[in-house]
Amino acid sequence: MKGNQSIIYSDLEPWTFKVTLALSAHQRAKEFQGYHSNPEKAKQVYLNTLAVYAVDFYLDCMGIKTNWSASFSYNPVMQTMMDVADLEIPRLGKLECRAVRSQDSVVCIPMEVLSDRIGYVAVQIDEKLREATLLGFSKTVQESGELAIGELRSLPNLLEAVTPVRQPIQLSKWFDNIFEAGWQSLEALLSTNQANLAFRSSTNLASFRSDMETVKGAKLIEFPVLLPSQSVALLMAITPIAEQKAIVLVQVHPVGTKTLPANLKLSLLASGKTVAEVESQGQYNYIQLKPFRGDSGESFDIQVSLGEASVTETFEF
Repeated sequence: MKGNQSIIYSDLEPWTFKVTLALSAHQRAKEFQGYHSNPEKAKQVYLNTLAVYAVDFYLDCMGIKTNWSASFSYNPVMQTMMDVADLEIPRLGKLECRAVRSQDSVVCIPMEVLSDRIGYVAVQIDEKLREATLLGFSKTVQESGELAIGELRSLPNLLEAVTPVRQPIQLSKWFDNIFEAGWQSLEALLSTNQANLAFRSSTNLASFRSDMETVKGAKLIEFPVLLPSQSVALLMAITPIAEQKAIVLVQVHPVGTKTLPANLKLSLLASGKTVAEVESQGQYNYIQLKPFRGDSGESFDIQVSLGEASVTETFEF
């Protein structure tokens, strides 16, 4: 989490996201403001900084990497030359974060930032500068520079725009002990006894062959805002059942504690649609999806979510 003084409030309604503008946010805004003697420019820079801070904080919560220090909005010289509130997204480009007031119905985008942007985020800042609300996102703006707040797209569209497109994880490589970054063999993550308990405690799978033909992968997943001191392990077992076919077992286990957090969801998605889902309740020590089969070349997504935060992995048989 960026700025240990920050507190996050997320509405149940998914279209907005609130961030408390704590001391660390105002300290940075005052620092940048101090470079500018013109009162109007100083105020502009202050509000721009708060808007970028809020978007940066939100993306950090969602696990999206940013590089604010490489942005024009972090550079006092560029602040002087432009009305800029950009946030650099590595390998993708710049996201413009524009502050609006509670009574505004339109976001006014400066001419100098009408191009070379991934998109635009409207950030409503209250009169006392205590809270920022991310209202929505747009990929484009009219040549006039006006963007109607009522026409903004929801924040999931923002996450889609700033999430790098990744190639599916090739499960066939796991049989050669080749794992993508962040993944490892189950045995490398857990002790042998723990590894055996992890999958043998699940339902008996008559369709599975011997353990020698099953490859098991694991990945640690963190939700730093919702679970600051706890992580969970996403475990997968892939077993060939015929030529060009395999069966998959997917589980989530707690790490460092005996039980999973309540309301943690494990989902199977195909073509973006949820086809199976389980949710932890009470004192669950693991959850698992019903085993499913796939043919060579087929792809699917596995998603682990808690509240509005989620981690999605794409796989291909």
